[in-house]
Amino acid sequence: MDVPAEQPPAHVQVLGEGQPLLFLHGWGTSAELFAPLAGPLQHGRRLILPDVPGFGATPAPDTPWSVADYVEWTAALLRRLSVERSDIIGHSNGGRIAMKLAATHPELVRRLVLTGAAGIRPRHGLAYHARVRGYKALRAVSTAPLLPAPVRGWAGKRAERRGSADYRAASGAMRGTLVRIVNEDLRPLLPRIAAPVLLIWGERDGETPLDDGRALERLIPDAGLVVFEGAGHYAYLEQPARFCHIVDVFLHDGAQS
Repeated sequence: MDVPAEQPPAHVQVLGEGQPLLFLHGWGTSAELFAPLAGPLQHGRRLILPDVPGFGATPAPDTPWSVADYVEWTAALLRRLSVERSDIIGHSNGGRIAMKLAATHPELVRRLVLTGAAGIRPRHGLAYHARVRGYKALRAVSTAPLLPAPVRGWAGKRAERRGSADYRAASGAMRGTLVRIVNEDLRPLLPRIAAPVLLIWGERDGETPLDDGRALERLIPDAGLVVFEGAGHYAYLEQPARFCHIVDVFLHDGAQS
């Protein structure tokens, strides 16, 4: 029986043979950033390195996606590749996808490695909400058809400067996608993750703070946290040898149990 392909079609690299290990990269990057890990982790494993939709060589979706849409796309990719159960390394937004996949499709996930994983929605203060209201007001002015074109143009430029770097870099459906995923808090799903989870965090991560890693450790039933001193959001690139050694031991011990 034919297995339906994931849509949009994945640009994916598959290396080696053995226990599947899926890599899910973060927002604004591609699977190329995992290149330093491929060699050290390839022995005895089948590495699966896709560009997720909207990044690298995989086309963007036609409409704004939620985290659930990325999860179903990932599940379809694994099934097309005849992967019954996989280990997963997820960084940043890739960690967000991996966590929801583990919570909603536990049969597909054996062990999880999450590094600088997103998914904990921050609690914002009054200043943040004031900036958001100001941004929305400027966007409304920029699209008001009855206002003069110079006024609309001025408001549009001011709104662009107020948006985050990721938002400014996104276009089309990916802007709506970014808004949808960053506003979803995965904390209610975390107790449903049955797979063993290794958390590797940079001590100085400014994108997904170390407190997020500690929260994941508390909320996921079988999770342990390793902190890389002095490292930032890309801890796996800053200390690749240490990262690969710890991950290799974690995944190998799971294969022996």
